[in-house]
Amino acid sequence: MTSSGEPGQKPVALEQRGEGVDGRRYSPSTARNREPVRDVFAAEGLTRGRVLEIASGTGEHGAFLTEAFEGLDWTYSDIDPPSRASQAAWRAAAGHDRLHGPLTIDASSEDWGEAEMAGWDVIVSMNMIHIAPFAAGAGLVRGAGRLLAPGGRLFLYGPYARDGVIAPSNAAFSESLKSRDPDWGVRDLDREIVPLALQAGLSLVSVVEMPANNLSVIFRRA
Repeated sequence: MTSSGEPGQKPVALEQRGEGVDGRRYSPSTARNREPVRDVFAAEGLTRGRVLEIASGTGEHGAFLTEAFEGLDWTYSDIDPPSRASQAAWRAAAGHDRLHGPLTIDASSEDWGEAEMAGWDVIVSMNMIHIAPFAAGAGLVRGAGRLLAPGGRLFLYGPYARDGVIAPSNAAFSESLKSRDPDWGVRDLDREIVPLALQAGLSLVSVVEMPANNLSVIFRRA
């Protein structure tokens, strides 16, 4: 996925991505994790409603999940123009009209533009928080608290530490990220993200272990 950081920051992809002749881009990591993510969506009841995805990357997750669940109406967003172009290509290739956007959203901002309409049922962000300044992750959580409908969920996917404990592979990954940009790094779910969520009116409802020491994390707005 691409980072969603401060204005003017160049977003990055941490992997080589393929591109089809129609402009759709393909992420190796999405190919590995899309089925496990789909299974969590099914188990957690995230199969209907209006979804806003922050830092949508190639756009594959939205395309895959709307194919899997006909009740999802999904809006892409990103600050990275090449990623938005891929998302638009995935929208154009879809056999349905439930993909929208992409919007241009800087997660660290207090104004998400067209997305500021209240009442999103789900806000999704996958593999963004660790490759962006912490201000982007904090803004993401605040935005979810501001824009989710009552009972709406915030879904996060990626690597995390838990209350000071981090898997060795995630620790090495975090150091590699920090060597690229000292503002990046694997965050501690319990010490950094949960307190922000509580301040934003969100409660932690599920933490699901995923492949390669990743987690799916679901918060709920009261």
